[in-house]
Order: sequence, then structure tokens, then C-alpha cells
Amino acid sequence: MDDQVLVINCGSSSVKIALFDRNGELRVSALAERIGQQGARLVPEGHDTINLPEGANHRQALTDSIRWLQQQGHLGTAPLAIGHRVVHGGEAFHRAVLLDDDVIRAIEDCASLAPLHNPVNLAGIEATRELFPRVPQVAVFDTAFHQTLPRHAWLYPVPRRFYEDWGVRRYGFHGTSHQYMAEESARRLDRTTDNTSIISAHLGNGCSITAIRDGRSVDTSMGLTPLEGLVMGTRSGDVDPGLFDFLADKGIDPEETNRILNRESGLLGLSGSTSDMRNLLKAANDGDDHCRDAFEVFCFRLARYIGAMMVSLDRLDALVFTGGIGENSAEVRARTVEHLTLAGFRLDADSNRNHGQARNGRVSADDSRFPILVIATREEAMIAREALALASDEHQPTTDPNH
Repeated sequence: MDDQVLVINCGSSSVKIALFDRNGELRVSALAERIGQQGARLVPEGHDTINLPEGANHRQALTDSIRWLQQQGHLGTAPLAIGHRVVHGGEAFHRAVLLDDDVIRAIEDCASLAPLHNPVNLAGIEATRELFPRVPQVAVFDTAFHQTLPRHAWLYPVPRRFYEDWGVRRYGFHGTSHQYMAEESARRLDRTTDNTSIISAHLGNGCSITAIRDGRSVDTSMGLTPLEGLVMGTRSGDVDPGLFDFLADKGIDPEETNRILNRESGLLGLSGSTSDMRNLLKAANDGDDHCRDAFEVFCFRLARYIGAMMVSLDRLDALVFTGGIGENSAEVRARTVEHLTLAGFRLDADSNRNHGQARNGRVSADDSRFPILVIATREEAMIAREALALASDEHQPTTDPNH
């Protein structure tokens, strides 16, 4: 058995795999992207891109990725532990847990709350349990970091029985990424995590924003499901709930509306052609008005949420951009900050174009009221840390939230 931790991060259109040593140092990583779309491929770090079979699903992409790790000699017979990102833990999971059949059933029970994610997270779990049946495996939940939300931030203004009977409340997601932003921002600002307050914008195919006060999540954009909040790749974000009745009058039932809002909306719905910000920006710059609309709506909604998150903080030490779009799209950052001039945010154009590489991630201008940082997320490193800790402990709980 290798002295390494394998991390599996199945997103709505991607599978990230990474191998870490016991000290948390990354050994190798690869990204299977555009899953379920045309041009699905495996992009290993430092190696040539490998085309995946047309129509490859998450399970096939993960199996091919692990086979590649073994063929290249990066992974031997089995890793020391395996950590999985799981999006929704509902009320059952307040922290990472060792995987067993009961935990898997509980994750399945939450699938209706994260229809794009929990099923693919489970596909990754099932595939690795078959490949490595003797290896301890750990689920790390996106919702766990947001368990510190104050009651007024997670209660919905609906009949109380909805929460008491069915757990209808705001949960929040991308918690592993936002937690890393809290810790890494503190380090770069030369502060302690428990004395650092930031707004963390995780922008990828899925997008969320979180207000973090003194290292603890106090407000976030996603809610009961990962559909609420910002405009995303194929998800709408916030819409008027009355849309369901309106569309029902047009002959579209609630199940179909839910599917459309999750899979055919967001950047894809507005542009009519793509959910990928890279492709969308290219088309917008070539004169595609629909793609330009998608870009503008995305940035405006993001700026509006940044302003809203300030309500939950008593001070702001930094605005932080992360995720595939947040880290790599200077255009998104620039347009978003243009909407925030009244709040005193200012970008340095040269630093923004270079993603802050010459200034330790800082892209704000000297006269900006608040620092603006670009930080590459390390969700996989956080998952590896949790997996190694739990795999080394024989007495960890499963669904008991009181431990």
C-alpha cells in the first residue's frame, strides 16, 4: 500500500484527482473536464492531454484517471486513504466522516437536495470502493464549514414546520474551498485565521460567495440546494419562485422546471451556446450579443452579492476571488469590480491581468478601500488532510452530529 492519500473531487462537469503525501505535499494531479459534453478530456499536470470516450460519464472518467495514475507509476497497488468531496450532507453531517454503508445511504438521501452533485459524488465513491475495497475512505462535505451560520442567516421565511419536519433551511456549499480561503487569506495578510474577515467568491461551473467573520462562515449565497445564489454554468441562481407557477400555466411541470433551472440555465441558458466562461468570452468578444448578455448578468449578480455580504461583517480584510473563473478570468474580476466603485473597491489593471502573480495574489490598486486577492483554491489538499486524520483514527463517528 502506497504512503499516499488519493483525493477524488467529482464536480458537476469534472473530476479532479490528486495524490498527496503524508505531509500534505501534492505529488501529482489531473483534471477530467467537460464530462458529458463534447470534447471530454483528461488533462494531467505535466503530461499530454488525453481524449476521453465521447459521452464519458463521471464513473468512466474516474476509472480512466486512476488507470492513468497506475500506468505512469504514480500510484501502486493502493493508496493509504481516499478522500471524497461530497456536496450535500443535509442535517446528518456536520464534519468529515469515514465512509460505510450507512453513510452512503445518508448521502443518497440528500441527493434530491444536490441533484447535479451527490449522484456523481456517489459514482466516485462506488468506483473507488470497487477498485480499493480495503482502503479507508472519507467523505468531506461542502456543507460542513457553514454550520457556523447564525440562525437568522439559515432560516427561510416559510412555515416553521418545513424545517422541523423536512430540514428545509439554508446549508451553503463549497465549504472546503471557502475554509481554505479563510486560512490562506489570513496567512497572506499576516493575520491569524480567527482574526481575519473576508468575502470569498468561489467561481467555477458552480459559484458561491461567503462572508467569513473571524474565520467562521456567517453568510453564504447557496441555500437548501446548490441552485440558489449566483449565476453559474448551467444553474440559474436566484429566480422568482413564482416562475414555477408561471411555467406550469405554460404546460411545464415543476420537475421539468427544476431540471431546466439546474441543467439548461445560467451561462448556458443566457448564451444559448456554452456554459464555459472561456468560450463565452471569446464569443462575446467576437460580437455574440447573447454571450455578452450572459457575461454582464454574471458579473452584475456577483457584484450585487458582494455588496450584500458586507452586511454580515463588522470589518472587511479582503475580497478574495477563487475557483476556475475567479482565479483565471481577469475580465470577470474587472467588470465585477466596476460595479463596486461606490463601496471603494479598485483594481490595479496590470496586476489583474497577471492574476496577482507578482504581488502575492494582490490585484487591488493602492487606493482601493479594501484589498482584493486572487488565490488558487486547494480543496483537494484540505480533503487530503481530513482523510488522513480520520483514516488514522479508529473511533470516528458517522452520522452523529454531536461529535
